[in-house]
Amino acid sequence: MKMKLIETKLTGCYIIQPRVFQDERGSFVKTFHQETFEKYKLETKYVEEVYSISHQNVLRGLHFQIPPHDHTKLVYCLFGRVIDAVVDLRVGSPTYGQYETFELSQENAHILYIPTGFAHGFYATSEKAILVYNLSSIYAPNHDRGVRWDSVGISWPIGETNPIISERDRAFLPFSEFESPFIYE
Repeated sequence: MKMKLIETKLTGCYIIQPRVFQDERGSFVKTFHQETFEKYKLETKYVEEVYSISHQNVLRGLHFQIPPHDHTKLVYCLFGRVIDAVVDLRVGSPTYGQYETFELSQENAHILYIPTGFAHGFYATSEKAILVYNLSSIYAPNHDRGVRWDSVGISWPIGETNPIISERDRAFLPFSEFESPFIYE
């Protein structure tokens, strides 16, 4: 088996468990396999790849792009460990407004497949974390949006610390005030 797809409670969102090959040199992981993605009817055209480096206690999100520049994301943690969160923004979806969290780390090598119509964010739990994003559309600043990280009930592992959040992310509207352009089909 090349990759194992695990359905999440959010329709269309998957955890992908790739095979990890390890030996005395380190490890080798295949993060994308077109044939497997096509078999499960997942997006196979990624036009942009970016990565972020975050320090411990950094919280990024909850981000997305609105139509016509909305995109599918394929996300994985290349170094360190994060708690990753997705929120269903698709009006009419049985899971509209619901979220799910996942641990992504260099150890577990899990990949998160996030279809269009979802907000995405993460919290870095390790000293440093590198998150890689493959995107199915080019970044369009005029279509870049978000909802407040603390407005959907996500149990972030913040504990006694204050998360490090950008001013931009702090200024997003809460979910209750967001008018979604995404429709569940």
